[in-house]
Amino acid sequence: MAQLQPNIQKTAKTWTDEAGIPVPFNRLSKSEKLKEQIAGNLLKQALKINCSLSVFKTDIDSALLQIRESLIAEDKLHKKSKGNFTWYNFDRSVKVELNINETIRFDEGMIAAARELLDAFITKNVQGTDEVVRELINSAFQNTKGGLDSKKVLSLMKYRTKIKAADFQKALNLIEQSISRPSSKKYFRIWVKDVDGAYQNIDLNFSSI
Repeated sequence: MAQLQPNIQKTAKTWTDEAGIPVPFNRLSKSEKLKEQIAGNLLKQALKINCSLSVFKTDIDSALLQIRESLIAEDKLHKKSKGNFTWYNFDRSVKVELNINETIRFDEGMIAAARELLDAFITKNVQGTDEVVRELINSAFQNTKGGLDSKKVLSLMKYRTKIKAADFQKALNLIEQSISRPSSKKYFRIWVKDVDGAYQNIDLNFSSI
């Protein structure tokens, strides 16, 4: 988190408001003084927790790297293995997960050309095209928010070996070429098994507690 310099004001003759205008202390209401005090205390706690979470994230990332390297050394994991990763302690009472969420973007021009080819494919094969495939194509290019549904667009790839039509194959090639992954985020989760044998997530998002 970037360095923050909050302007938490202490007792003084004057305080300054958001416009930088000085306000005499004796003109402040009780609630304004109380909010200033509590806001300062909460901010101090929040920054401390944020720092602890940042350290914890570094620790768990380092731990996962250690486990990966150990499993690779024992030939229990392929050295080129990347992406999501889950491991357990000895009695499997603790589960640790790493999930990687990649941002997927499509080149607009290529995707538009792919859509035209798929539309042509559907038109030519109105009777022969599997209804499921037809619905998938239509829904992939128009989600509830009016944009692309990335997962459905990518799921079209599984039909490459099943549908040999030239338009369909060219469309898949364009989709593949249009893909870029500019960024990715790591999400860590730790689970513990309860008395009933079900894994319970240790929630680190306090709004969910």
